[in-house]
Amino acid sequence: MEVTDEGNRYNAKGAALKFVILLGIVSLFADMTYEGARSITGPYLAILGASGTIVGIVAGFGELIGYSLRLVSGYISDRTGKYWTITLLGYGINLLAVPLLALAGRWEIAALLMIAERMGKAIRTPARDAMLSHATAKTGRGWGFGLHEAMDQIGAMLGPLIVAGVLYFKGGYQSSFAILLMPALLALSVLAVARLLYPHPRAFEAGSVKPESKVFPKVFWLYLTAVALIAAGYVDFPLIAYHFKRVSIVSDEWIPIFYAIAMGVDALAALLFGRLFDRIGISILIASALISSLFAPLVFLGGFYFGLLGMVLWGIGMGAQESIMRAAVAGMVSMDRRGSAYGIFNTGYGIFWFLGSALMGILYDISIPSLIVFSVLAQLASIPLLLLVRKEPP
Repeated sequence: MEVTDEGNRYNAKGAALKFVILLGIVSLFADMTYEGARSITGPYLAILGASGTIVGIVAGFGELIGYSLRLVSGYISDRTGKYWTITLLGYGINLLAVPLLALAGRWEIAALLMIAERMGKAIRTPARDAMLSHATAKTGRGWGFGLHEAMDQIGAMLGPLIVAGVLYFKGGYQSSFAILLMPALLALSVLAVARLLYPHPRAFEAGSVKPESKVFPKVFWLYLTAVALIAAGYVDFPLIAYHFKRVSIVSDEWIPIFYAIAMGVDALAALLFGRLFDRIGISILIASALISSLFAPLVFLGGFYFGLLGMVLWGIGMGAQESIMRAAVAGMVSMDRRGSAYGIFNTGYGIFWFLGSALMGILYDISIPSLIVFSVLAQLASIPLLLLVRKEPP
């Protein structure tokens, strides 16, 4: 077999770490691209004439489409074994939609491009996460996914700072989107290098194959329900940015900076929580849910400094969601069905993210206190379920 012939390349822990770092670099440049764009899509839609309800629905619908497609993408990845092909296709759509936003003259066109960007991310995420899960079998699940997320969020921090710089020098929103073509091309280039160096990532975990099971374990569904509640209560940043602009809490230049700070916190939280997850398990996710549940009252009721503190707490929660949540799934499901598992997991997450985002967008136009109550209670409702997950055997 081809994988066996190249087995020596995948045996060492250092090789697995290099693979994680390569995909981390891809994510760094990718996040510079689309998170830089997402830091201003809320105000951009407002300038193009969209209401708060539209911003909430567009952001939520983009996540719904993006996460729902992961169900199909994950299934196809497992059935065909074409993890690299699907990953490359998804990244191409995901990244090249961003600079095209510079050409959007109506909110409807901008909304379609935002949704296309999410679709591309949906196509590539289950396949990429399945490949990462094989490498993290050697590095440690929490640490591997945490390191990847940290590099991801460094890019998510730099992208909004680049956009803030463009806006500061009066470049405008169109120029901000256009300049993001550069990191998009760098991400695709590094991804091609990773494909050439490690064409068979599954070989990292070749020594720990489990018999394929047609049924996902009970703990997986329990865990998915808990995570769905967190997703429902998590306000997407475009609505937060819309609020900041609407009530003039911060200037246009500071909005992407707030987002960049949150992404920096996300990166640090991912590294810390990843290490702690390898040591104490799901309990660290419970702690993060308690902490992040407080962000909504701070960002929607506070001024500049309370809003900044709220974004820090928001970043802590995102760091946990993007690292620990993925790491936990890898330990619950056999490697032969991991692409499908990530697809199902992300689809459930996305459906509830959409429902929560749409509801909170509507609540924003009606009653901000009601939005806050819903956000906090939905996140706290996940904790009893996570306590049950903690009692389940691995």
